Amino acid sequence: METKVLQMKTFVPSGSDFSSSLAFFKALGFKANWHAEGLVELQAGEAVFILQDFHNQEMQNNLMMYTTVEDLDEWYLLAASVFDNYEGTNIKEPTEFPWGVREVHFIDPAGVCWHVAGT
Repeated sequence: METKVLQMKTFVPSGSDFSSSLAFFKALGFKANWHAEGLVELQAGEAVFILQDFHNQEMQNNLMMYTTVEDLDEWYLLAASVFDNYEGTNIKEPTEFPWGVREVHFIDPAGVCWHVAGT
């Protein structure tokens, strides 16, 4: 039997401060679709994930997320200023990698590494 997969959403841990992590993603342009106890679905364009009030540093340090944006340079210029306001976060400038993709890498408040690539 074959069935068509329609959607996939990842649960991303918030780290020790759920409200700060939520504010961080909102500052990056994500909008909340719904909010429940310890969970919020965040969306920017077609990218959707669920921020979970969960803290496990080992897991967070080993989790990576990947997303794409239309204009990587524009996204980086808009996003870079957000990182000064959130402890433990950092962002690297757009870089061309040997696998042929230009990406920005950033660390969110929980320690999760995000790869943002241009299309």
